[in-house]
Amino acid sequence: MRIAQVAPLTEAVPPKLYGGTERVVHWLTEELVALGHDVTLFASGDSQTSAKLDALWPRALRLDGSVRDPNALHMVLLERVRQKCDEEEFDFLHFHLDYYPWSLFYRQPTPFLTTLHGRLDLPEHQPVFNTFSKMPVISISNAQRRPVPQANWVTTIHHGLPENLLTPKPVKQEYLAVLGRIAPEKGVDRAIKIATHCGIPLKIAAKVDRADQDYYDELIKPMIENNPLVEFIGEIGDHEKSDFLSGALALLLPIDWPEPFGLVMIEAMACGTPVIAFNRGSVPEIIDEGLTGFVVEDVISAAGVVKRLPQLSRAAIRKQFETRFTARRMALDYLAAYRSLTEEQAPRIKLVSSAE
Repeated sequence: MRIAQVAPLTEAVPPKLYGGTERVVHWLTEELVALGHDVTLFASGDSQTSAKLDALWPRALRLDGSVRDPNALHMVLLERVRQKCDEEEFDFLHFHLDYYPWSLFYRQPTPFLTTLHGRLDLPEHQPVFNTFSKMPVISISNAQRRPVPQANWVTTIHHGLPENLLTPKPVKQEYLAVLGRIAPEKGVDRAIKIATHCGIPLKIAAKVDRADQDYYDELIKPMIENNPLVEFIGEIGDHEKSDFLSGALALLLPIDWPEPFGLVMIEAMACGTPVIAFNRGSVPEIIDEGLTGFVVEDVISAAGVVKRLPQLSRAAIRKQFETRFTARRMALDYLAAYRSLTEEQAPRIKLVSSAE
């Protein structure tokens, strides 16, 4: 198939460090190319890909201080994709830009879908999905769908990452771990309380966004500085994650928001590391209770299951990752969705062609 992957321009594909959506787009694109498909990636010019790169802007917008209105460039991006469709360059379009493409692309014949990567529980989402109730959309977890049942859900496709990107390392497990981003909804303060309650060291490998700097300075930093068990490492890249996660007794994910899909959970599983996570959002879908970790309700119950971690097999956790959460499985699921929608839309395409 001739497939267009349309990514946000905010981060490079893949991102230099943090950036979940762009990492998933990269892994999906690479797998589609490996499977023999003709893929064009619409992304920033500093992206790295085996596909054809169509770069509207030379570098990721987050790193480009000259850009103050990113919406302007995304509008131009959408028009460029539409013009390519007029030239019949693609069999299928896959958008990762939320609802922005819908009004324009519903009026053209090339089959398309949108993967929704974010939360959908805000009040302003209701009129969007009421108005565009026929747009084909992919959820990244069943939990993500709950606020907008009126959407035209094609299927749920869980994220996957390359099978050998992260692997178990033969190191001793001596600490609990936090990985990702420090923000109120991520619950790093609760992770510190869990580790402190258990008397086990905690290592925090996380970034602090500008928007969350006050939260970090006022709440988290004092908790770290006043607790000899806690070590703040900062943001780490993929090349450091295998060692970091393999050395952890468990990954702590005491989130307090309906997270659609936490990539960090499957990153831990790839390293054979169990996950202890609060029962929010997609967590119960991703964690197999008593096999790859434990789903808990609060700090006390999280601390309570730490003593059960030796019962879990790290080899079995890795095996479950290989079964459920590889990028190859993700790509095959998307190809099935592309083909299904292409077959459904074939009569409409013929009708449009006849009218012309």
